[in-house]
Amino acid sequence: MIGQTWPSEIRTFQDEKTGCTIHQLTQSGNNVHLYFTENSFVQGKNEIIFISDRASGVEKLPHENPHTNLFRMDLDSGLITQLTDEPMRSDTDPNGGPVGSVTKTPDGEIIVYITGNQIKKLDTVHGETSVIYTEPGNYNIGAPSIAANRRYIAFCRNENVFIEGDTNYMGFKERYYHVKDGRITLAYLDGYGEFDVFKDTHQVGHFQFCPDDSTLGTYCHEGPWHLVTQRIWLLDFASREARPCFRQGEDDSVGHEFWTGDGYIFFDNRGPGHDGTITSNRTQAVATEVAVKQQQNFVPFVGLADRKGNVVRRLDMPYYTNHYHGNPDHTFLVGDDVDDLVLIDISRESASLQVLCTHKTSWHTSNTHCHPTWSWDGKKILFASDYIDGNPQHRRVNLYMVDR
Repeated sequence: MIGQTWPSEIRTFQDEKTGCTIHQLTQSGNNVHLYFTENSFVQGKNEIIFISDRASGVEKLPHENPHTNLFRMDLDSGLITQLTDEPMRSDTDPNGGPVGSVTKTPDGEIIVYITGNQIKKLDTVHGETSVIYTEPGNYNIGAPSIAANRRYIAFCRNENVFIEGDTNYMGFKERYYHVKDGRITLAYLDGYGEFDVFKDTHQVGHFQFCPDDSTLGTYCHEGPWHLVTQRIWLLDFASREARPCFRQGEDDSVGHEFWTGDGYIFFDNRGPGHDGTITSNRTQAVATEVAVKQQQNFVPFVGLADRKGNVVRRLDMPYYTNHYHGNPDHTFLVGDDVDDLVLIDISRESASLQVLCTHKTSWHTSNTHCHPTWSWDGKKILFASDYIDGNPQHRRVNLYMVDR
């Protein structure tokens, strides 16, 4: 029920490996923060927006498609408030279903999310929800992104090739080869129409608007990194022209790109034989002949590219982690290594790494990936983990925060 509240579930403990103070924010149901290219923190308020199945009345594990809705947490009091109440999915209602991919404006006044075959907008100031897009065909809707001018969103759509699987990247390679119709679609936030901006012959994903230019965005050719020959693309909405961002060579395996707050594109290059995945077995899902973190005469590096796709900074990383997120001034990265969160100092010519805390997540589904993210002021790090003693298939995912 919208407006329903839950009292604080916050508990504080010391990390077993480093002694770092960790705040466990949630303890009921499954709780997931926004994807690492977004930001769950509300700018100007001590709050986060997150997804949870706590109101569903049904106990499910992360891989059992729990029925999720949107919630807000006051980080001072710990009070949790329900923001949406989407109906359960049924065979007769294609519009029902859990809240899926979510984006928002930095101040949290507008939240856009997928439910069923629709994209909805929640105006948190007036408490109004409206439908801004309904999928008319046989396409899967990708995560939306809000333009800086707050007039429209854009998102990826890929033909539905009916390949099942989510846990441990099941179907990741198969979708890469089977999808031949991918599109970038624009929809107006006032609900008055939509159109395809660009059509590609690849599976497309990871669309993100530039933070201060509503005519420019990035998307990717999605798939195992070592198979994708050109991962990151810049899309000009005025000319509808796509151009490569960081032109890849034969040895490059690139991914996990995101826009920095000042308009650069960050990317991660792990080198040959790396598919960008990790499974519950701590192995890669596709490139199984190469172990996680194994190097083949290639030094991994991270880079920053400008709006024309030119690399303006490259920093060798004699180690790599699964996801990176940068603090506001580009001096530190936080990354989720196999069992730990790490801080990487990138303020100098050579990167240096220190373990921040353990996470021990199972990596079993995309929702159990840590995806650590910095707050807008760089003083907090939010991450997810399903760590408890026992079988990874019996775990529920919760949110954790570290003060910096």
